[in-house]
Amino acid sequence: MITRQRPAVGVCVLLAALLAGLAFPSTALADETDETTATAPKVNLVLDVSGSMRERDIDGQSRMAAAKQAFNEVLDATPEDVQLGIRTLGADYPGDDKQRGCEDTAQLYPVGPLDRTEAKTAVATLAPTGWTPIGPALLAAADDFETGTGTETGTGSKRIVLISDGEDTCAPLDPCEVAREIAAKGIGLTIDTLGLVPNTKMRQQLSCIAEATGGTYTSIEHTDELTDRVNQLVERAADPVVTPVAVEGADRCAGAPALESGLYTDRQDFGQARWYRVDIEPGKELRASVSVAADRAVNPDYGVLLRAVTASGREIVRGEAAGTGRTDVISTGLRYPKAESDDDGDGTAPAETVCLQVTSSFTAASGVQTTPGLPLELTVDVVDGPSPAADVAAFGLGRGWWLLAALVLTGFVAGLLWGWISRWRVAVWRTS
Repeated sequence: MITRQRPAVGVCVLLAALLAGLAFPSTALADETDETTATAPKVNLVLDVSGSMRERDIDGQSRMAAAKQAFNEVLDATPEDVQLGIRTLGADYPGDDKQRGCEDTAQLYPVGPLDRTEAKTAVATLAPTGWTPIGPALLAAADDFETGTGTETGTGSKRIVLISDGEDTCAPLDPCEVAREIAAKGIGLTIDTLGLVPNTKMRQQLSCIAEATGGTYTSIEHTDELTDRVNQLVERAADPVVTPVAVEGADRCAGAPALESGLYTDRQDFGQARWYRVDIEPGKELRASVSVAADRAVNPDYGVLLRAVTASGREIVRGEAAGTGRTDVISTGLRYPKAESDDDGDGTAPAETVCLQVTSSFTAASGVQTTPGLPLELTVDVVDGPSPAADVAAFGLGRGWWLLAALVLTGFVAGLLWGWISRWRVAVWRTS
């Protein structure tokens, strides 16, 4: 009995080992795949399929046909590492009931790994139908990143590309306010907008949506323009993402956080100054820029000021910009080179602490909450400063002065010589 059981036990152990050997690599491979999926860049294409897309004013074909052609080419060119989804607005309800029309947005293809054939088939079924619920579509498109395949815990870049031929028809849900709400969530979602054969009102609305999230707006009047621009935006999503470092500025330079080269994000209360410190070594140059975004309704006429001052409070250089309510983001920048040597003539200069002060003159509109503060993004870059040779070259033409002087001298000598020869020929002609 004992002799017969030993082989059976050995076979069981061998089978268990084989199963474990097969299971562990699969688990490791699955973990690696999940990590790749989670960090993959994601793009959600939001297409207007409202009734106005029937208009035939894009290269002799309808706007819908132009959009389908562009989508097919974009789907063919989408990089393998980009997860892509498609959402429609105004594609299903053709009636006059505004409530139903403003709920007409649907996920045509979920955000996830791209099956080009399946996505093209879905796009081919679209026909211009109903309303233009841009606001509801943007809210749903933002949620698509959380419910898409493999995107629940994703950390890659997220981008919505909205393509529309008209302004929103579902007021009072303002799509610009919706974009500001999305930006205020801090989820790193960018919205780019493309306007097909735009008018002034549509251009203003789509520009506002894009600017609220740091995106771009593009006017489109030809099919190839639509294809090229969507391709650019999809490819841009695959670019490496620089994640801003959260930092809390101080109310004075002495207690301000010390920053190195990098991208930083902060919140600035209305009417508040934020201070940061940067150490500049001799021969280095400080380049700094700041952007302050109005993620809620603000009064027009505002500005932002970025100052570089010494630790003792003396201003070194400043950058400033003003706005009149047409944009939701305002930016400015400055540069300051630290000299190689000091005034003592010993050939050295100590490191210098430069204080950066950010102030803005935004004021909240009536009834708008003032907390939390407005989002602020600060870029700090400390690089090698210009060399003395570059300073000399920067004066006018640099070495070009020698060439200019040589040309002037040559012209002067040639003029004298030509004048002398002319006078000699005239004298000879008269004597003959």
